[in-house]
Parts: sequence; C-alpha cells; structure tokens
Amino acid sequence: MSGTKLTAAQIRRFQEAVDSVPYAHLLGIELDEVSKGTATLGFEVRKELTQNHGVVHGGAIASLVDSATAFAIISLLAPREKVTTADLTISYLRPLTEGRVTAVAKVVRAGRRLFVVSADVTGSDGKLAATALSTYIKL
Repeated sequence: MSGTKLTAAQIRRFQEAVDSVPYAHLLGIELDEVSKGTATLGFEVRKELTQNHGVVHGGAIASLVDSATAFAIISLLAPREKVTTADLTISYLRPLTEGRVTAVAKVVRAGRRLFVVSADVTGSDGKLAATALSTYIKL
C-alpha cells in the first residue's frame, strides 16, 4: 500500500488537512512525509508536552499517533469520504525526554468501512519508544 506517488489533488488535501487541525498546531505536530497508505509526522519535545518527571506525556504521543494514522488513511479516501478513530491501542516502550518524536503510520488493511493502521514512534536516536494499532471507521 505504500510508496505510490500522490496526485496533486491528494497533496492539496493533505496540506488542507494539516492547516485545518488547531489541536495539531497546539502540539506542534508537523507532517514530515506522506505517500499512499503511509504518513510520517513528528514534533519537537518541549516542556509543555511533558509530565511532572520531564517525560513526554503519553497523551501527546497518543495524539501524534492518532494524527499519523489518520493521515496515512487520507490518501486512500475518495474526496468527500471521512473517517474517525474507533479504537487506538498503544504500548509505551521507553520514555522520551528531548529531541524530535516521530510517528510512522502504515495502513495494514483498507476495507469498505474499516481501516486498520499500525504506527511506530521513535525518538531522535531512532530507538522505538511506542507502537500502536488503530482502527478507523468511515463516517
């Protein structure tokens, strides 16, 4: 599902999606790379995204994963189709405290109504910090 080039219309759709999500702007989430069925998003660790021990808050990581998985699906949708998260399961594997946090999402299965998407989260050192599986449903 990945590696296929996107059309100009799909690229515009991604840019419009990036620009229209205030919550992603609040977290500092940026779109790094996208292709058909895959998306890579990330943010820079800053104090506002950490819990009281200086570790990136699990909610910030979950938000990054949710955004990355949604963006991985966009290229597979018709122009007016929309999806929403039905389930999100994350395993946190190690703490992150500084640098860039990156989530790489890949569509595992695209059905008529449901999408299953996996995501891996790494820190600046490239080590796996979290892994996730998400299900989306068409609206």
